[in-house]
Amino acid sequence: MAASSDPWIKEYNEAVKIADDINGMISERISLPASGPETQRHASAIRRKITILGTRLDGLQSLMSRPTGKPLTEKEMNRRKDMVANLRSKANQMASAFNMSNFANRNSLLGPETKADAMSRTVGLDNSGLVGLQRQIMKEQDEGLEKLEETVISTKHIALAVNEELDLHTRLIDDLDQHVEVTDSRLRRVQKNLAILNKRTKGGCSCMCMLLAVIGIVVLVVAIYLLSKYL
Repeated sequence: MAASSDPWIKEYNEAVKIADDINGMISERISLPASGPETQRHASAIRRKITILGTRLDGLQSLMSRPTGKPLTEKEMNRRKDMVANLRSKANQMASAFNMSNFANRNSLLGPETKADAMSRTVGLDNSGLVGLQRQIMKEQDEGLEKLEETVISTKHIALAVNEELDLHTRLIDDLDQHVEVTDSRLRRVQKNLAILNKRTKGGCSCMCMLLAVIGIVVLVVAIYLLSKYL
């Protein structure tokens, strides 16, 4: 193992510590509710940590390209590359668990950022510079999260308004259905009464015709009788 005073080793140990912290935070999720503000904040903190870990790994790769002090042997260089690759693989797995699908391509938490861009930000930075860069990234992410929270709240309000509007339309449709049923019932009663009245009207007309016919016959018989009597 290289001397502990090696800046690369110090940076690698810090990256390992961050990875351990992320694993601990992931384990703490078991005790949190399935959803809610606290759970969302905890998940956001984990995502920020994962992004910081990615920045650390980029810094480690940058340090390997410009080693300080004694030149590294090919064997040591390959060993360090394997160490970074293994740690990055764990970071990718943790990122995948939190739907950070573009983390393997070094996309930032709240916006796309190519690996080359991320690497370029770490070139020429010492440990203090890397810490400052990480703080800057965290600040940018916090600002992005605040904007995202405002967007989510606004979207929630819009969704609530749409839901209220849908409820109103549903109530109006229910009322309309009820009025249609009442009107249909009244229409059926009116049609039934009209049918009865029509039937009675037809029956009354037949009786009247028969009565008039009988009266006509009686009048005719009387007329014939009178004529035969006086003639």
